[in-house]
Amino acid sequence: MKSDLLIAVTQLAAERNLPQPIVVKAIEAALAAAYKRDPAAQGQDVIVEMDPNDGDVTVRTVRHVVEEVEDALMELTSDDAQELQEGAVVGDIIETGQLEYNPGRIAAQTAKQVVMQRLREAERDIVFEEFIDKEGEVLTATIQRVESRWVTVDLGKAEAVMPPAEQSPFERYRPGQQLKFFVVQVGRTIRGPEIVVSRTHPDLLRRLFEVEVPEIFSGVIEIKAIAREPGARSKVAVSSNQEGVDAVGACVGLRGIRIQNVVNELLGEKIDVIEWDEDPIKFISNSLSPAVADRVDLNEEEESATVRVPDRQLSLAIGREGQNARLAAKLTNWRIDLQGTNQVAEEESPAEPEVVEGADAVAAAEAPAETATIEETAAPVVETADAEEVTELAAEKAVSEEAPVTKEAEAETAEPEAEAEEDTSAADAELLALEKELAALEREEQARKEAEEAQVLDVSSNDLWQVDSGSQEKSDADTGRIRFAEDIAGFRETTDAGRRGGRRGGSSARNRRRR
Repeated sequence: MKSDLLIAVTQLAAERNLPQPIVVKAIEAALAAAYKRDPAAQGQDVIVEMDPNDGDVTVRTVRHVVEEVEDALMELTSDDAQELQEGAVVGDIIETGQLEYNPGRIAAQTAKQVVMQRLREAERDIVFEEFIDKEGEVLTATIQRVESRWVTVDLGKAEAVMPPAEQSPFERYRPGQQLKFFVVQVGRTIRGPEIVVSRTHPDLLRRLFEVEVPEIFSGVIEIKAIAREPGARSKVAVSSNQEGVDAVGACVGLRGIRIQNVVNELLGEKIDVIEWDEDPIKFISNSLSPAVADRVDLNEEEESATVRVPDRQLSLAIGREGQNARLAAKLTNWRIDLQGTNQVAEEESPAEPEVVEGADAVAAAEAPAETATIEETAAPVVETADAEEVTELAAEKAVSEEAPVTKEAEAETAEPEAEAEEDTSAADAELLALEKELAALEREEQARKEAEEAQVLDVSSNDLWQVDSGSQEKSDADTGRIRFAEDIAGFRETTDAGRRGGRRGGSSARNRRRR
């Protein structure tokens, strides 16, 4: 038959969700601590043993064999131990007697406190052993409370904390919200195991891809590098270890379903999946996606790269507040300098020849006029003229040196001017004609509108809303029309009175005829 103590141990183990042997050891340690204070123990060490089958308890007093004795009541040397037990060596425990198991009230209180303490320690040890293996994994947990920017997360058997450094600045946490967390650290403290979780760790993104993409979990596709700005944007470089497998397409999934699940878990964080390449030039060019690079120049000594992109994609390559370029540099571990194509062309182009021509023109303008005249006279450029024309030109220049411009040149110059004046006068005439036509059309439109208004205002003389100007009192601006409710009322009264009078007059005339 089971004792009451064994029944209590079984119930306590079930409530605490602890193995029964652990609870039994805790009770044994509690009873030993209580019996040490019993005068019957005489200051000796006490060991309590409990049978897990029937619940019988045995209390024994013991002494420990040591090399040097510090406490004579609890320890003894090996030579003295030979008298009690032959062959005793250092480290053995020698039983010196037994005590009756009859715990009193004070012993029960002491045992209760020790039992609760040992049970709490056992629970902490179990939790620590359970979560120490989950360090570096992703767990689904519920936010329990938010206090002073510290978030407490309920993991079921334990609680975890998320410090401000591990929180995304673009996420808002509220109690009861269920999210996925990355277990950063599991430590042992005085108050129990301390579990630290994160929502900003780059490996959180890695673990989410392993869950959503079976090829990554199996090792067919490998994640080479991750650059992340939590809550805003991330870049993931992937490569395929098997020929014929598209790494980027496998991560994106059919119609983007795989990467969309990852984005939803990160509450809308944008993710760029790019293809990793051993060639740093191609890798840097891919890292600037969605922008396309024209050329990449590497400086291996300084670990920097100069990337040329089309001017229309320069802002796309830089990104909002430099985010795209910053993530690309973090992903590739190269310092990236972006330049536009036109900017590089302007820096590399030599001085334009127009500047030289302008200098020659200035020098020619500063030279004396006589030199210019001599050069023009000495070397006239005539390609298709006959010899006679050349002679005539020379004679004309000799006769009129002071006036080098001939009458024929004046006539030729005057003819285009006259033609220009004629064209201008013709254009002015056409413009005046158009203005006249527009004015006539406006007058016709105005006359038509006035006629329509006059037709609307013209009503018949039998209209009740119009009376003669003599029948009403005229004001300064009265036109004979009724404009106020009082005038309408007065007009109706006058009309009704006249009608009634006419009727009365008609009836009296008929009466006179009858008489």
